[in-house]
Amino acid sequence: MTKDEPGARAPEAAPAAKPVTVQMRSPAAVGGGDLTEELLNSDWWTDAMVQAAGIPIVDVPFVSVGGGIGSFVTVDYLRIASVPPDRMRVLSNIEFPWKTYEYLTRVSQIPRGERIRSDSASRPDNIWGFPSYALAEAVRDKSLKPLWQVLVEPIWADYYTPKAGQVFAGLEREAKRIGFREMLVTGQVRMVRRRQSGGYFTILTPPPGTEPTRRVAYRSQFVHVAVGYPGLRFLPELQAFRTQHQDFHHVVSAYEDHEHVYALARTKHLVVMLRGGGIVASRVLQRLMDDRERFGLSTEIVHLFRTYVSGSHGPNAWNRRKGGNGFAYQGFNYPKSVWGGQLKSRMRKLEGDDRATEYKLMGGTSTPYRRRWQAQMREGRTGGWYRAIAGTVEEMRLENGMIASRVMISGGPVEVAADFVIDCTGLEADIAEHRLLADLLEHSGAGRNPLGRLNVERDFELRGAASGPGVIYASGATTLGGYFPGVDTFLGLQIAAQEITDDLARRGFCRHIGPVRSTSQWLRWVFSRQP
Repeated sequence: MTKDEPGARAPEAAPAAKPVTVQMRSPAAVGGGDLTEELLNSDWWTDAMVQAAGIPIVDVPFVSVGGGIGSFVTVDYLRIASVPPDRMRVLSNIEFPWKTYEYLTRVSQIPRGERIRSDSASRPDNIWGFPSYALAEAVRDKSLKPLWQVLVEPIWADYYTPKAGQVFAGLEREAKRIGFREMLVTGQVRMVRRRQSGGYFTILTPPPGTEPTRRVAYRSQFVHVAVGYPGLRFLPELQAFRTQHQDFHHVVSAYEDHEHVYALARTKHLVVMLRGGGIVASRVLQRLMDDRERFGLSTEIVHLFRTYVSGSHGPNAWNRRKGGNGFAYQGFNYPKSVWGGQLKSRMRKLEGDDRATEYKLMGGTSTPYRRRWQAQMREGRTGGWYRAIAGTVEEMRLENGMIASRVMISGGPVEVAADFVIDCTGLEADIAEHRLLADLLEHSGAGRNPLGRLNVERDFELRGAASGPGVIYASGATTLGGYFPGVDTFLGLQIAAQEITDDLARRGFCRHIGPVRSTSQWLRWVFSRQP
């Protein structure tokens, strides 16, 4: 049953604040410090079951699983809302929150000096969004250009977006300010199971040699899951080619390190097939074109679109997205009203198929319009070294040392030969392919939303997974399809964190961030003082 709006919930008392405690292994334990068959097969665990397995128990009220930017933003809000570091733990297999994101941006051709696809005020290191990235950049560089760009965007200038390095530097500063390393515990989270007395056990597999047992159980009242994308999967013909030939060098994903393609292009003539029409495809395309221009290369690019966009498109005259040359153009992942306007309000009221239909209308692959690479594409079409085609690949094979693709277009099949294929389609694996998420679906009472992701309430509580007064929250990409669309963005992660923090404040776990507290905490942020 769907709950009412979060504000209608009555407050629930939380246990008194206490530091993290560890319950050591019982001498009578028979499980050897690992998961037993009883634990693996049970939806509800008791303290005695965990103790019998010989697994140490760590008591802490709040646990965040993932350790990426979703976890970081959530614990940042909670620190600002008065929660001390010893009442929270972040369980993660990465050493700092932006590690995975920085890797993905780097391999998809957005190194620290390039600009990401994010708004000036969407600052995961600064919940207030002031000063914005544009203002901070203007002050740092002693230039009015960023502020002018924000003022006239997008009519007379492209949307302002921050440089990746600026984002990472801000995250590092805020991580130090809130004591993120004090809360971080490294390891691999195996599962989250409900506790019969209320709350949850989160099972962590520590790095080898760091603990006397193979598993550690974190016993908490609240759990937050922010594990990012469940994984990457290739199109069937790409995967079949890689598997058959064991070739992970010439057929690559844009989300894998593929710098060797650009390096080889500087030594010889190459034909590169590029697949996809989103932001990553446009970035890889620009890298190929930039290198061609900078180093005087002869690289040829064949760009394959599954769906070729030739102009503005949409369901009706008042709801159309710009497009052309194969791309759908949109400044950000979703229309801006998703984060705080009419679309956000409308989505909170929709259920089931109606919500899925709205997602279909506003979603889809898109990329920002950039004047620079538009000019490069025009030059490439004129010079004959850039060619775009629309179709689907029916077969890929090795032929005369080249990758030959049989592409079905509107006029029939054509053959395209290339030295390298770079896949930018970014297909995501089903959430059940992620071990932790699969376990939640099987054992915690969690279900799927209309788009097949985790089904969450408006306050990001995982629906059906309550355990007494305990709650599991989820945010990020795994919740796409819920009442809030822009979940996999900086601002979306902040909105989710604010909803979670407000709900925890109603439950008595933290303070409410009102005007006075918000102002005082912003001043502490300005002077880099702990919350």
